[in-house]
Amino acid sequence: MMQRIPALALAMALAACDVGPEPAGTRGPAQEPGARALRPVDDARLRGAAREPQSWLTHGGTYLEQRYSPLARIDEGNVGRLGLAWSFDLETQRGVEGTPLYADGVLYATAPWSVVHALDAATGELLWTHDPGVPRSYARSICCGVVNRGAALHGDHVLVGTLDGRLVAIDRASGERVWETSTVEDTGRYSITGAPRVVEGRVIIGNAGADFGARGYVSAYDAETGELAWRTYTVPGNPADGFESPAMEAAARTWTGEWWRAGGGGTVWDSMAYDPELRLLYVGTGNGSPYPRWLRSPGGGDNLYLASILALRPDTGEIVWHYQTTPAETWDYTATQHILLADLEIDGRTRRVAMQAPKNGFFFVIDRETGEFISAEPIVDVTWASGYDDRGRPIETDVDYRREPKFVKPSPYGAHSWPPMSYHPGTGLVYLPVRDMGAIFKIDPDWEYTPGDWNTGLDTSAFASFGSEEAAGGSVEAFLLAWDPVAQREAWRVPHVTAFNGGTLSTAGNLVFQGSADGRFVAYRATDGHKLWESPAGTGVIAGPISYEVDGTQHVAVAAGWGGSFALSGGDAALAASVRGGGRLLVYRLDGDAPVPGPLLPPAGPVPAPTFAMESTAAERERGLRVYHAQCSPCHGPMAVGGGSGVPDLRYSDASVHEQYADIVLGGLRVAGGMPSFADLLTADDVRAMQAWILERQRVSAAASGE
Repeated sequence: MMQRIPALALAMALAACDVGPEPAGTRGPAQEPGARALRPVDDARLRGAAREPQSWLTHGGTYLEQRYSPLARIDEGNVGRLGLAWSFDLETQRGVEGTPLYADGVLYATAPWSVVHALDAATGELLWTHDPGVPRSYARSICCGVVNRGAALHGDHVLVGTLDGRLVAIDRASGERVWETSTVEDTGRYSITGAPRVVEGRVIIGNAGADFGARGYVSAYDAETGELAWRTYTVPGNPADGFESPAMEAAARTWTGEWWRAGGGGTVWDSMAYDPELRLLYVGTGNGSPYPRWLRSPGGGDNLYLASILALRPDTGEIVWHYQTTPAETWDYTATQHILLADLEIDGRTRRVAMQAPKNGFFFVIDRETGEFISAEPIVDVTWASGYDDRGRPIETDVDYRREPKFVKPSPYGAHSWPPMSYHPGTGLVYLPVRDMGAIFKIDPDWEYTPGDWNTGLDTSAFASFGSEEAAGGSVEAFLLAWDPVAQREAWRVPHVTAFNGGTLSTAGNLVFQGSADGRFVAYRATDGHKLWESPAGTGVIAGPISYEVDGTQHVAVAAGWGGSFALSGGDAALAASVRGGGRLLVYRLDGDAPVPGPLLPPAGPVPAPTFAMESTAAERERGLRVYHAQCSPCHGPMAVGGGSGVPDLRYSDASVHEQYADIVLGGLRVAGGMPSFADLLTADDVRAMQAWILERQRVSAAASGE
C-alpha cells in the first residue's frame, strides 16, 4: 500500500544525497527477549503524561502541547556544566525536523524519509531502525524537503506517517512492522510530514499537498488495527457530489466558481492538540489551492475552512467550532502552526484558551471551549492587515496583486512556521522562533490546474528574488521571542543570524532551550533571555528539543540537521547561516563529556568556473530561467543559489553532471538520491535551456567570487 504536499515549487536533486532505500524493515542489534520492561502507553498513561515528568510520551510533552518540562535538576545555576552525553548519526544530509519521544528507557527519533530509530536513552546504543521504504522518487511530490516531524506512542506500538502517505505501526520492542494503511485518496498529491497524535484510542493524522491541488482532510484510525474510524474534510468538494456533513454544506456557501477542480487546499499537515476534559481535538488547516483567492473563488467569500483552527469531536470527527485566522487566505498563510493550550487569567477571570502564532504575523488567543476570539496582536511588521476588529476579523490593506506585483509581509515562510513554541507556567510567557521578512507576490493570469504539478497560481518570475534582501524588504530579521499572551506584548527577544531557527523547550529550571540556524544549541534564562550556555551542533538546528530523566539524571535532547523549506529555497538568506546539512541526535546532561561532533559536510567554498562548454542564446537562457523557477527553485534555491541543505547547489555542478543532464532530469538517473524524473513535465528543449541558464549563473557567480 504505497500511496503518496505545501508551499512554493518542486523537489529536484541533481546529485545523490542520501543512499537509496533499504528494503522496508528493520536493522540494528538483536535484543534479548524481555531485556527492557516496556510499559504499554495506553490512553490513561497519555492523559496522565504531566504526572510522568521523566518521560516525553507525546509530541508536545502532554496533550496541552506546552512543551514544558517540570524537571529541574538542570537549572539556571548549573546549566553551565551541561555537556554532551552522547550523539547518534542519523546518516542523512537532509533536513531534520523531528521531536523525539521517550518512554521506559528508550528514545524514539524520526529522520528524513520517515525512518524511525530506537535508542538506549542513557547510552545512545542503537536498538533498532525501521525504514518504511519510501520510494526516493517521491521527493517530487512534496514541497519542503523529505522531512518527518515525529512519531506517536500507543500500546506496544510506535506510529509514524510516511512521506508517501502511509500510517505505519511498529513494534516498540523489535522494530518490526505490525500494520500499515494508506491515508491518501489520490496518489501523487498527498504526503505526510507531521507527527500523529493518539487520542481516545485513535491515531489522528493529517496530510499535506495543497500546493499540488489537494483537498484537505484529517483522519482517525484505530490504534490497534489501523482501521479507518472517521475522516473530516476541511474544505468542500464538488457540490454535485453531495456534502459529507452539514459543516461542508455550510462551508460551500463561502466559495464560488469551481474551486474543487484544484482541490481547494486546507490540508492538516502539522499542528494538533487535545483537551481531555472538554473532549475536543484541535487541528490547524493550511493554505488555499491555488494561493490567489481570485483564481480559486472568483466571486469572493471567506473560503472556509482554510487557515483555520477547528475543534472536533475525537470520537466522530464532527466540527464543533472554527476560528479562521486568515479569511480568503491568499499568501500561503497557513494555520498549521503549533496550537498550545493553557488556562490564563484574562480580564479578571480564568479562560481556557488555545494560542497560536500562524504564518500571518499575529499571535492569537482563542477561547478553546467556544472558539470565541479573545485577541490578536502582531509579532512582526505586517503589511497585509492593520489589525483585527472586535469580531476577530482582519482589517485588510490593499492586497490585490492581480494588476501588479505587491510586496507583502510576512512572506510565505511566515512570521512563524512549524518549529514549535513552548509555554512556561512559571513566567507566563510563550517562547517562539520568529522571522521578519517579506516577499513579492504576482499572480499568473494564465494559470490552469495541472495534475501532478505545482499549482500555486503565482507567476514564477516572482520567485527569482526569493530569499534575497530585495524580496525580504531590505533585510531578514530573525529572533527568539518571549511573548506575554495575556498582555499581548513582547517581554524580550534574542536576535539570530538568519531565519528558521529551532523550536523551543521551557523547563522548571527557569530555562529555555533552542537550537539555531547557524549551528548552536543554547540555553537562555526564561525570565529575561540572558544566554547561560551554548554548544556547537555542527549543523543548523530547526527541530524542537525535549527533556527526560533516566535513573535520576535529567537529559536534554535535540535532533539537528539543516534543511527543510528555508534551507532549500531561501537562497542568500539561507546561506547566511553558514552551515550545511548533516543529521544527528544530540543528547546532553550535567558534566557530560562526550566529544562534540563537528560538521559532517565541509564548507562549499567559492563557486568554481564552469568546466563544461555549451552554446546558447539569450532567448534560450531566458526560457531556462522560467523553467527553472517553475520546477526547480524550491529545492535548488532562487537564482540557483542553494541554501546549504543536502540538495545540491547546481552552480557547483562539474562537467560529468552536465554531460548527463538529460539522463538525470528526464531519465531519472539519480532517483536513488531523491532526484526523480521530470519527463512528464519537461521536454528536452526545456532541459537544455535550463542547463544553459544554470551554466551562465555559474559563470557569473564564479566571476563575482574571483574564481
